[in-house]
Amino acid sequence: MCDSWRKEPDNELTLEQIEKIFDQLPSMDAVRLTGGEPFLRKDLLEITQLAQEKLCPSVLHVTTNGMATDRIVRYCEERRKSTRLYILVSVDGMEDKHNAIRGYPNAWERAVETIRELAPRQGELKIKLSVNQTVVDAEGADHYEHMCRFFDDLDIPVHVVVAYEDSAAYSVEQEVDMAPREAGQFTPFGTFTHSQLQKLIATLTGSLRRHAFFERLGKRYYLWGIQNRLLGKGSQPNPKCVALNAHMRLFPDGQVPTCQFNTKSVGNLSTQSFEDVWYGASAKKQRSWVKRCPGCWAECEILPSAIYTGDLIKYMAIPGFVYPRSSPRSLGVLPKIDSS
Repeated sequence: MCDSWRKEPDNELTLEQIEKIFDQLPSMDAVRLTGGEPFLRKDLLEITQLAQEKLCPSVLHVTTNGMATDRIVRYCEERRKSTRLYILVSVDGMEDKHNAIRGYPNAWERAVETIRELAPRQGELKIKLSVNQTVVDAEGADHYEHMCRFFDDLDIPVHVVVAYEDSAAYSVEQEVDMAPREAGQFTPFGTFTHSQLQKLIATLTGSLRRHAFFERLGKRYYLWGIQNRLLGKGSQPNPKCVALNAHMRLFPDGQVPTCQFNTKSVGNLSTQSFEDVWYGASAKKQRSWVKRCPGCWAECEILPSAIYTGDLIKYMAIPGFVYPRSSPRSLGVLPKIDSS
């Protein structure tokens, strides 16, 4: 799904540098710690505590391949429980399929071990555990229902995103622009027939009931856009992008890129102040670029845009948008960020 594993560590921020950066940042609604594999950093617990103390998020997300079971469980046990934590374990297919994608023979077993360890302790540890599947090809799409049944026994939902062909943020190249050139453009990584795409969209839409209420709203919105783009039904929805506005990315070396599809840096917080970076000429120039961008459809970019522009609410009122009904299973597990 990405080439970040090909990159050699280069000038990665120290804990002291991270603290100085967090001291300058404003409070944030949500903070996501991701990678590569974030648990390769032995000081991830300290980074998390700094994020909680300095940034005061309503919710924290950590995405992991789930292979460092003992370290992940210890992290969940030792962290401060004052902030709701979402742990997303990336599992991209059943057993051999997942192992083949990951290039490691025991990737499935180790990820499942982590999930089994954490699943019964979610209430105690104040975490929300999910599986995150990236569909890279038609075979992976066929595995989705099998995965849902497998993880249903642990009461763990499976989230799905469709892999796109290129991502600047996870490329080995630096400062590249891979953004769509026209509205509605979405090129998947794998090859799918029209009928395979129709089946995948129908299956994912039908399984929205597995997710909590507000999660379902976001997932339905994402699926609406994927369906329209992949099945040739147009470029809607297409919210105004909030990259470099309400949404900021920070690379491991302190660089602040424009967005996931354009890694043109607006500055480096390891050597510059946040004020100089955020309000500088480079940021102003790249915000103009964001305004001209026809719009991507990567979930981690469009959902912040949909939320902060109100576009998610707008689409709830459109005929044909399947409004998710509550179910007993979904009650009581709403993300803190949605209930505040």
